[in-house]
Amino acid sequence: MKRIIVASRPIVGQKPGTSGLRKKVVEFQQPHYLENFVQSVFTAVGPCSGQTLVIGGDGRYYNREAIQIIIRMAVANGFSRLLVGQGGILSTPAVSCVIRKYQAFGGIVLSASHNPGGPSEDFGIKYNSANGGPAPENVTNEIYQQSLKITEYLTVEAEPLDLDTLGSLLLGDTEIEIIDPVVDYANLMESIFDFPAMSSLLTGGKFRMCFDAMHAVTGPYAIEILENRLGAPKGTVINSIPLIDFGGGHPDPNQVHAHELVSRLYGDDAVDFGAASDGDGDRNMVLGKEFYINPCDSLAILAANATLIPGYSGGIAGIARSMPTSRAADRVADGLGLKCYETPTGWKFFGNLLDAGKITLCGEESFGTGSDHVREKDGLWAVLFWLNLIAVKQQPVAMIVREHWQLYGRDYFTRHDYEGVNSENANKLIVRLRNTLYDLVGQEFAGLRVESADDFAYQDPVDHSTSTTQGIRIYLSNGGRIVFRLSGTGTEGATLRVYFDCYQDDPDLVDQDPQHALTNLINAADLIADITRSTGRSAPDVIT
Repeated sequence: MKRIIVASRPIVGQKPGTSGLRKKVVEFQQPHYLENFVQSVFTAVGPCSGQTLVIGGDGRYYNREAIQIIIRMAVANGFSRLLVGQGGILSTPAVSCVIRKYQAFGGIVLSASHNPGGPSEDFGIKYNSANGGPAPENVTNEIYQQSLKITEYLTVEAEPLDLDTLGSLLLGDTEIEIIDPVVDYANLMESIFDFPAMSSLLTGGKFRMCFDAMHAVTGPYAIEILENRLGAPKGTVINSIPLIDFGGGHPDPNQVHAHELVSRLYGDDAVDFGAASDGDGDRNMVLGKEFYINPCDSLAILAANATLIPGYSGGIAGIARSMPTSRAADRVADGLGLKCYETPTGWKFFGNLLDAGKITLCGEESFGTGSDHVREKDGLWAVLFWLNLIAVKQQPVAMIVREHWQLYGRDYFTRHDYEGVNSENANKLIVRLRNTLYDLVGQEFAGLRVESADDFAYQDPVDHSTSTTQGIRIYLSNGGRIVFRLSGTGTEGATLRVYFDCYQDDPDLVDQDPQHALTNLINAADLIADITRSTGRSAPDVIT
C-alpha cells in the first residue's frame, strides 16, 4: 500500500494540557488539524515501526471520523498492529487496561472527559504511554515541539473500515483487530473484587442501587458488570446507551449534572446506593441514601479499608493525592504508617509513583480515584470498591463514612468553580496573587490570619523532574487552607477553581454542611483574591 506524504505547516495552539489536547469539534475538523497533532505524537514517541497501538474513545461526536484518520496515519507510520475498540468505544481506564495486558507501545484516547459533546461542543485527544498512563510532561512537551515545526504528515489511501464487527483484517502490512471494548476490563475487575459477595448484596432483595452512565462510555461496562455478572436487576443502569451528544446532557458526575440519579437517592422510595461516571469513564460520584460522599473522603475511606478487598488484602504500599485534594488521605496514611505523596493536578503525576511501587491508591478531588491496577483514574472501579466494602461491612454508606470521621476526624472540603471567565481577567487574578503572596502573611481576612502562602512546586521523587506554579496555597490560622488555580480542562474562556478545606476532630462538629463549616474560609478567599470583581460573578457556577 502506497504511503502518502501530505505537506502541512504548524497550527497555533496545539500544546497538550494535563489531559491532552482539547478544543471545539470545529477546530479539530479544520484541514490538517487532527492530522498535524497525530503526526506530532508519532514523531515524538517514534520510531513506530513494528509496534502495537491501542485506539478508542468515549463515543462523542467526531469519534468515529477521527479514528478512521488515525488508523490510516498509524498504518503509514509503520505500526504493525492496531487494537481498536468495537464501534470506536474504549473507556479511558479500559485503554490503560488493554495497553498493559497486551504490552502495547501506547494508545490514543479520544475524549474530552466530562465536557459536553456534539457538533458545536468539545473534542479531545491524548496519548498514553506503554505503562498505560497519560504521557509524562517530557513527552507532551516533545509533542508540542514537533507541532511547532511540522512540515508534513503521513497517511494512506483506504476506504473507511468497519469498526462494528469484531475480528481482524489487514491494511497494507498492518493487522487491525476490532476488539470487544468491555471484556478485558470486566475480567480485570473480577480479579480484584469479591464478585460473589457483591452479587449476594445486589440479588438479596433488600439492597437497591442505581448507576447513571449519563449516556456516556461506561454504559456497556456497567451493564456487563453490574447487571450481567453481578445480577443486579435490569434497569439498575440508567442512561446506558453511549450517544454522540450524551443525550444533550453534561457528562460530569456531580450533584448538578447527575440530577436524575440524585433524585433517586432522596424521598420515601430512595435507593440505598447511587453512582455515576463521566464521559470517558474515569471519574466517579458515589452516593448513599440521602448522603453525598466527597471524593476526598472517598479516597481516604477506601485506603483505610483496602485490606477488606481481595485485590488489596496484603496491604497497600502508600497513597498519593493531588495538591488541591483535602488532607483526609494524609491522616489515614499516618494512621497506617504509610507515606502520602502530594502531587500536582493531573493523573500523569501518579504514574511514576505507581510504577515505582511507592503507592497503591491515589486520587484527586475532581471525582477521580484509582489504584495500581491501571494507570488512569477509574470511575467504575471506585464504584465496585464501594459495593464490595458495603457487602463486607453490611452497613449503609452513611454509617461507613461517619464511623471513619469518628476515628480520623473530618476534613471539610468544597470546590467553587467559576466557569467561562474572561481569560485575561482570570490570569491577572492569579498573577496578582502570585506577586503578593509574601505580603499576605500576617494579614487578617474574615477574622482569619494568613499563616503562610506559596505557589506549589513538585519534585518527582522517582525521576526528580520539577513542576512549578501548580497552584497558590494559603494557610489560615484555624488550620484551614485555600487553593487557587486555573483549570486546564476547558475549551473556551478560563475556569477559576477555588478549593477550601479545614480539619475538625470534635465529634459534635463533624456532621455539618461543608458550606456552613467553611464559611469563614469562603469569605476570606473573596477578600484575598477579589473574586467577585475579577470574575464578574457574585457566586460560583458549580459547587462540589
